[in-house]
Amino acid sequence: MAQDIKIIIATHKKYDMPGSDMYLPLQVGSAGKQDLGYKKDNTGENISEKNPYYCELTGLYWAWKNLDSDYIGLVHYRRHFGSNIKNKSKNNIEKILTQEEAREILKTTDVVLPKKRNYYIENLYSHYEHTMYIEPLEITRQIIQEKYPKYLDEFDKLHKRTSAHIFNMLIMKKEILNEYCKWLFDILSELEKRVDVKQYDAFHSRFFGRVSELLLDIWINTNDIKYQEVKVINMEKVNWLKKGTAFLMAKFMGKRYKESF
Repeated sequence: MAQDIKIIIATHKKYDMPGSDMYLPLQVGSAGKQDLGYKKDNTGENISEKNPYYCELTGLYWAWKNLDSDYIGLVHYRRHFGSNIKNKSKNNIEKILTQEEAREILKTTDVVLPKKRNYYIENLYSHYEHTMYIEPLEITRQIIQEKYPKYLDEFDKLHKRTSAHIFNMLIMKKEILNEYCKWLFDILSELEKRVDVKQYDAFHSRFFGRVSELLLDIWINTNDIKYQEVKVINMEKVNWLKKGTAFLMAKFMGKRYKESF
């Protein structure tokens, strides 16, 4: 029997969406917002109201609690897993991972992650410290030390590692996703209690989504979870000059990021 795979596409705006029924566009942070015509993350069991702080994780939480597929995934309206099928189309939505490819990959692995991003000139901890406010990450370490000490060694490797699976993109077998999400959202819930988001502006108060990007590999590595990497494809052109300049300004001049790229 073919695997039942459902990949939610976290979005807050109308956008060009794939036609495959493997993909489910999900309006995140939909509580009190205009109906975009997509499934909403404020239905069923949800944390939609936390979207200004949790970002796409309100979508992951919704999928975890409300979908019953064999495999569940998360991508973004502007960022998808890419296909290996050659396609000369100028429309990038036609170059994303197909259902047939996903089923073939999941015959040999239970977890799909995006190809790692390499930072080269600094480790993950210092990169976070230069670009964001470090306090939430430091408090996350305290929570892990208290509640999940077996993960502490991997957390401390953030001071050495220079690459990570980011974007909170993933596809996981439902049983594995269940274990990951129980761990992840318990830590983030505790983090909410210890950090006042009101001390940060709208951009930096979204630290829950950013901390979780670093927690994924900590969970994967500690539990020795086997995975396969798939390339990431952007739906829009990335301004690498702007992105690179902001990266260097953060590292060498102490200017934290002010926006997403």
